Amino acid sequence: MKKFISKYLTSHSETRENHEDEALQTHYYKTTKDKALQAVLEVFEGGEYNILSTSEEHGEVSVNYKGKKKAFIVASIVMVKPFRTAVDFSVSTESGGPVDFGFSRNMIIQLNEKLKKRLPYLETSMANKLNQ
Repeated sequence: MKKFISKYLTSHSETRENHEDEALQTHYYKTTKDKALQAVLEVFEGGEYNILSTSEEHGEVSVNYKGKKKAFIVASIVMVKPFRTAVDFSVSTESGGPVDFGFSRNMIIQLNEKLKKRLPYLETSMANKLNQ
């Protein structure tokens, strides 16, 4: 029950390496940091996204989403090994209340699906495997 509540009764979701929700685990791609950054920018081009800032040095993109709900998105791109690049998303919705009923979580899932169409996807949560 607690997992259900935490999934849908929040206004912020983000991915991380060992997230208890598999859909919100860090996604890894077989690419370079620069190519991953370019693919993330392509996902945000046009439509309801407004790119606020891009830091190639830090591998971060900040975006405003102006669809049915407003949201602030940060994408973080880190190359952990040659051709092993991690992409994480953080989404905070701007709503009148403290919950978005899963909107931020679903947005991350949609962003990951769009990115999988642009880059060769490897798997989620592979940091432990990289050290072996």
